[in-house]
Amino acid sequence: MRLFLLAILAFAVPAFAQDDMSAKAWLEKMSQALREKEYKISLIQLQADNIRPLVYLHGKVNGEEVAFLEHLNGPPKNAVRVGNTVTFIEHEQPAYSIKAKRIQGVMPAAFFGDSGDLEAGYQLVLGGRSRIAGRPGQMVRILPNDEYRYGFQVWMDMETFLPLRYDMLNQDKQLLEQLLVIELIELQETAPLLVEAYKQEWPAVMNPSEREDGQNWQFDWLPPGFQVVVRDHHRLIGSHEPVEYIALTDGLSNISVYVARAGDAPMPEELMTRNGLSMAADRVGNLEVVAVGKVPTQTLIRIASGLRLE
Repeated sequence: MRLFLLAILAFAVPAFAQDDMSAKAWLEKMSQALREKEYKISLIQLQADNIRPLVYLHGKVNGEEVAFLEHLNGPPKNAVRVGNTVTFIEHEQPAYSIKAKRIQGVMPAAFFGDSGDLEAGYQLVLGGRSRIAGRPGQMVRILPNDEYRYGFQVWMDMETFLPLRYDMLNQDKQLLEQLLVIELIELQETAPLLVEAYKQEWPAVMNPSEREDGQNWQFDWLPPGFQVVVRDHHRLIGSHEPVEYIALTDGLSNISVYVARAGDAPMPEELMTRNGLSMAADRVGNLEVVAVGKVPTQTLIRIASGLRLE
């Protein structure tokens, strides 16, 4: 009986102490914890047709952030971040480095940034509490202000404020993607693997692609909160066809736009997968515009049809 009471108190005490925190304050605490704490997270990323077990380590060495991501299934595939440099290490492929503030594909960029930036496109609403990975968690709902993006909900550990679960939901509240933590360990000192990663000589950062002809593509319309974060010109792997590439994000949803000379084979006007990834295509003169992202298809159609060259 005594152990049972202690277990109840362990759940209730932090809840009582944090009852006055807003949804935005919870997200701000999570962002700070993700950037500043030393931790190891074992997690599973679930999609409609894919399950990926991952391990993510984070810490600081000499005041600089260091992170390591390992894919546990399939051929070895890892990523290391030291400061603002991310190096990808894959099976039978030469390692390469890029400039980036975080390792993509684990958690949304907004989790590490300013939660206030989300308010242009979402409402932040405090939800209920639940036990995940053996730890009490607080849920925050991130509800879209419009029909141009999907909704999200995230549970945070009530002790460390680190994320325990993350869901992406479509307009019908159907689960499209989930990130589920199965073990969370707050480390008392930096993991030896991260210390070694900090000391390692990694490949030099790849030179960014140069834009040709000074082309400046602009959008007639973007959903509120979306911004252009990358523009470049490169050749597609395999076909080596030159394309203009534009990356858009609102911090949670990412959209990639490609502009290339129209091919002989007709492209489907729109396409949607079971995990929420959509595609839309349009033509601008003799060029083909393809927009891809985990947003409703109608969003991509409107973005692709409104692209123009200044």
